[in-house]
Parts: sequence; structure tokens; C-alpha cells
Amino acid sequence: MLTYLLKRLASTIPVLVAVSIFVFGFVHALPGDPARLVAGPDAGPQDIAAVRAEMGLDLPLWEQYGLWLNNAVHLRFGKSIRTQEPVSTVVAQRFMPTLWLTLVSLAWSMTAGIALGVLSGVRRGKWEDQASMVAAISGVSMPSFWLGLLLISLFSVRLGWFPTGGYDSWRSFVMPAFVLGLGVAAVMARFTRSAFIEVSAEDYVRTARMKGAPERRVIWHHTLRNALIPVITLTGLQFGFLLGGSIVVETVFAWPGLGRLLVDSVSLRDYPVIQAEIMLFSTEFVLINLVVDLLYAAVNPEIRLR
Repeated sequence: MLTYLLKRLASTIPVLVAVSIFVFGFVHALPGDPARLVAGPDAGPQDIAAVRAEMGLDLPLWEQYGLWLNNAVHLRFGKSIRTQEPVSTVVAQRFMPTLWLTLVSLAWSMTAGIALGVLSGVRRGKWEDQASMVAAISGVSMPSFWLGLLLISLFSVRLGWFPTGGYDSWRSFVMPAFVLGLGVAAVMARFTRSAFIEVSAEDYVRTARMKGAPERRVIWHHTLRNALIPVITLTGLQFGFLLGGSIVVETVFAWPGLGRLLVDSVSLRDYPVIQAEIMLFSTEFVLINLVVDLLYAAVNPEIRLR
């Protein structure tokens, strides 16, 4: 297991380097001059040149990348152009609201998705299966911004049950967590159903039934436990999707998280914050994939030999 861990850690380094090159190049390709933004609208050419030299923008691109990568490794991303605060501080303040929203969304979506998937697998071809799959397809098809606005109009404006936005109490989590996790629950339900049906056809499941094992034991012990092995991979990927893909939901519900911060930073051309957030999201995906691979190897020892 240790050898497999070291191999996977070594394989993540080129990926992170490639991601850093992409992030650095992408942000530098955006229109606008960061030095002019920092200097202000009334700054003259000499002031802008001085700011550009202070920020290192007058250096060749490869030198700028080297300095930026060294600072990024030490979590130094400079100062926000908008607030003049350290970027690490700005991002850290927005990280926990996004993390809690992601965890709540993942918890309910996994529970509901796996339950619907098992129900569909057990009642395959019957009305429960059809109703569950219709609900899953509807969940995938609904646009997040439309559903969010619909829930705000109904449960906030008309009924007054939940706040329209913000990050205050548990009531603030209900609507954004539901909208964010709905697509994940739908995907989880369909994936669990397929895995459950595939495992149900295995010889050891039929053997368990032939030996007279109770149906509940066959479902939960023999079928579901083995069907959840590929679901581990999907869970990790969906967690990364939720953590990095909450931009629309956070914007609709005025959630003070990383997604909304990224939208504000793009509109204000706050390049240091944009670079830090994109690098953070990319690193999260790489690390989540690493954890998923390790969990998969722990469940299935054959993976370690590949």
C-alpha cells in the first residue's frame, strides 16, 4: 500500500505543474492591465510603470511564472487588487461557507441518491423504478439558476420560510444545499441503480439466494456492499464538483463563498484572487482523485498491483 501511495503522489506532481502553467497563462491572457488597475484611473504612465515593476510584470514571462509558482507553493498569492488584503486571507474567509455548503449538499444527495438507486434496483421495471428514474432525470435536467429563483420566489417571498440568501443559520442552508445537491443525487441514483443491477446478476448473489439467505441480507450484505465499490469513485468526483462548481448557486443565493468571490473577482479583474481560486479548485480535484484512488485500492487490493 505504501508503494502504491508513493506512486500516486509522484504522479500528481506533473499534473499540478501543468495546472499551474495553465492557470498562469490563462490569467495573463485575460484583457486588461493589472498594473493600471492597481495604480488607479488617475495614474500617469510613470506611475503605472512603477507599479508594473513592483509587481514584477516587467520581467519575462518565464521569470514571472517562476516567482509566482514559488510564492504559490508557500501560499503567497499577493494582495487583492480590490481590497488590498492578502489573497490567502480573502480566500480563507470564503472557504468555510463553501465547504459547509458542499458537505451538507453531499450528505443529503448521497443518502437520497443511493436510496433511490437501491429502490430502483430492487423494484426493477416496476412503478417505483420508473418514478425514481423520472425524478433522477428531472434532477439532472433542471438548471440551477432557474430552480434557485423558483425556490426563492415560493419559500422566501411568498411563504417566508427561509431567507433569500446569506450565511446565518441552518435555515440558510436548506435551499442552496438542495439546489446544489439535486444534480448529484440524480447522478448517484442512476449510477447506484446500474451498479446494483450488475452485481445482482453475479453468481455469488444467486448462490446466496439458493442457499436460502433472507432477501434483506442478500440485498444489503451481498449486493449493496459490492455495488458501492464504484460509487466511491463517483462520490469523490462529485465532492470535487460540488466544491468547485457552486458558482451559480452561491451567486443566486448571495452565499459568501468561493464561487461568488470568483465571480466578483472576474468582474473586477482581481487577477491575484482569480489565480489563487483556480489553482485551489484544481488542486482540490487532484487531491480528491488521489484520496479516491487510495480508498479504491483499500477496498480492492488488485488495484495496488497495477
